[in-house]
Amino acid sequence: FGHSGSHAPQLMQSSVIMIAMYFCLSIFRYKCTVNSLKPVLSKLGIWFREQAHTESELLRLAEANNGWFTHESVAKSFQSHGSSLQDELVDKWLDAYQLPDAILADSGKRIGIIMAGNLPLVGLHDMLCALVAGHKVAVKTSRDDTVLPKRVVQEIESIEPALKGRIEFVEGKLGDVDALIATGSSNTMRYFDAYFGHIPHVFRTQRTGVAVLDGEESPEELKGLGDDMFTHFGLGCRSTTKVFLPTDFDLDRCFAAWVPWSFLANNNKYANNYDYHKAIWLLNREELIENGFLLVKEDENWVSPVGTLFVERYDDVGELIKKLSDYKDGLQLVTSRSGATEFTKELSALAPSISQQDLGLAQCPTLSDYADGVDSVEFLLKI
Repeated sequence: FGHSGSHAPQLMQSSVIMIAMYFCLSIFRYKCTVNSLKPVLSKLGIWFREQAHTESELLRLAEANNGWFTHESVAKSFQSHGSSLQDELVDKWLDAYQLPDAILADSGKRIGIIMAGNLPLVGLHDMLCALVAGHKVAVKTSRDDTVLPKRVVQEIESIEPALKGRIEFVEGKLGDVDALIATGSSNTMRYFDAYFGHIPHVFRTQRTGVAVLDGEESPEELKGLGDDMFTHFGLGCRSTTKVFLPTDFDLDRCFAAWVPWSFLANNNKYANNYDYHKAIWLLNREELIENGFLLVKEDENWVSPVGTLFVERYDDVGELIKKLSDYKDGLQLVTSRSGATEFTKELSALAPSISQQDLGLAQCPTLSDYADGVDSVEFLLKI
């Protein structure tokens, strides 16, 4: 410290106290910054869980805009987002990053988000990621989901007026953006690359979910598989569109567990898909199993059409794991029963990038379940 005499100990003690206070203040500021958006997200979660599904006009407009967005489907989406925005889960998510003050800070960056419209609010997570990273957000919604995102932003601005204008909806061209997160079909990827390939970006194309059964599944787990398949009519990238079965597995066990979803046959859009593929496959003399609301076909392809399910038999788990690993870039999720620890360990060892979950939880992602395995918040913090 460069001091001598009788005051040196007091000076040293004062300096140590000041340094300690500085570090305590720094930690306090860091924690406050990290959690600056927490109350907003928590209140948004409460709105999703307790109020959103009661807004009958919102539900009516959403379904009028997209026939797949039935009251049940939209309510399921609301509940899923509400569950992910519970206090402890929000804390866990935010505490994993060193974030700016998302409410008061302005990064000066404008992030473009091109949303898909296959599921209600499928692009909300990307929008929240950009918001917590402290950026302005320019959103181009899908024409199939224009109503719900705008209502959610309206609710966010009502909860925290300081965020008003932070998220804008763009009808035409996005304009200048510093980075882009875009979701679309394989055909749209070339356009994304042509227009935005020169800036930091995350491009997401079609992926799907598969399930692996080993014959030890309980009726409740097979019912959960039905939830993974039929929720949102199977239109999501996390939806199970193919099931791998042991050679001697009896499919009647599944049909019994899936009876609660038989009401799907009353939905015109779903029934039209069912009837169309049934007619085509029968004309082609394909071998089918049907139960009145689902067509099951043994097929090596990965993505089955709406109203159908592809299944594939296996007798060698090692070969199956190799097959899943080879197709890892096309998989969003692999589900299996909770007790299939050997399978999950071996798959993780060979293909750690493949996300895994228990049967019945495919449609319940958390805030940390990033699409395609790309951490959106990390990506946005580096912009």
